[in-house]
Amino acid sequence: MALTSELGKQIKLKEVEGTLLQSATVDNWSQIQSFEAKPDDLLICTYPKAGTTWIQEIVDMIEQNGDVEKCQRAIIQHRHPFIEWARPPQPSGVEKAKATPSPRILKTHLSTQLLPPSFWENNCKFLYVARNAKDCMVSYYHFQRMNHMLPDPGTWEEYFETFINGKVVWGSWFDHVKGWWEMKDRHQILFLFYEDIKRDPKHEIRKVMQFMGKNLDETVLDKIVQETSFEKMKENPMTNRSTVSKSIMDQSISSFMRKGTVGDWKNHFTVAQNERFDEIYRKKMEGTSINFCMEL
Repeated sequence: MALTSELGKQIKLKEVEGTLLQSATVDNWSQIQSFEAKPDDLLICTYPKAGTTWIQEIVDMIEQNGDVEKCQRAIIQHRHPFIEWARPPQPSGVEKAKATPSPRILKTHLSTQLLPPSFWENNCKFLYVARNAKDCMVSYYHFQRMNHMLPDPGTWEEYFETFINGKVVWGSWFDHVKGWWEMKDRHQILFLFYEDIKRDPKHEIRKVMQFMGKNLDETVLDKIVQETSFEKMKENPMTNRSTVSKSIMDQSISSFMRKGTVGDWKNHFTVAQNERFDEIYRKKMEGTSINFCMEL
C-alpha cells in the first residue's frame, strides 16, 4: 500500500495481520517477534498520540529520583528503546534494547496481538496509557501532517474515514485499546488514562511510582509534576523533538507538542461527524467496560 505525501514521496506501508506498519518495521518483523524480554523489563505501551512522550518523561523522572539533570542526558527518543522501530542503517529498536543494561525501560505502540510473545512469557510489567479516541484522532491527524515518515493524512474529512477504519500506522484505535484493556487483569499492567493524568497528575504519577517499586517523598513528587507539565515539556529540547531534522518532522506545519489538552476534538468534529463517530464507537466498543472522559 503506497500513499504519496505532499512532497510527492511514497511512504510505503505494509500489513501484518491486518495492521498497517512502516515497511522497515515489517521487513524487520522476525527480529522483532523473537525479541527476548526479561522479567525485570518495564514496557511503556500506548496507541500513537496517547501521551507516549509524556509518560516516558514521567517514568524517567521517577527512575532518576526527580534529578532533572539526569533526565537531560539524552533526547527522549534515545532514553527508552522503541522495540519495533527500524530505519536502516541505524541500529533497530531491538538492537538498542539488547544493548541496554537491566532493568530496562522499553517502549512500544504494538497491539497485544502483535507484541513479541516473550513479554507475556516473562511476566514483565506493562504501563499502558489510553487517550479518548476523538482527541487521539485529532492529534494523529496533525502529527501525520508534519511527520514525513508517515503518510500524508489528506483532508480532515478523509482522515476521519481513514482513522475509524483503522487504516493508520499501528492499526485501529478500537482494537488497540480493547486488547490492552482485556489483558489488564491477567498481567502486571498499570492501565492509565491520559485524561486522569491531566486532571490530577500527582495522583497518577504516584501510581506509576508505586508500580515501579519506588518510594519518593512529596517534594520530589511535586517537582516531577512540575517538570512533566505540558508547558515545561513543550519548551524542553530533550522532549519537544526540536532536534529532529525538518525533513523528518516539519514543526512549521504543526508543532510536535501541539496542545496537550482534553476536548480539542470539539474544534475539529462537525456535528454530523460526531454523531456518526458515537454510533461507530458504540458498535465497536460494545461489551467493553472501559469508560473515557471526553472533556475536562
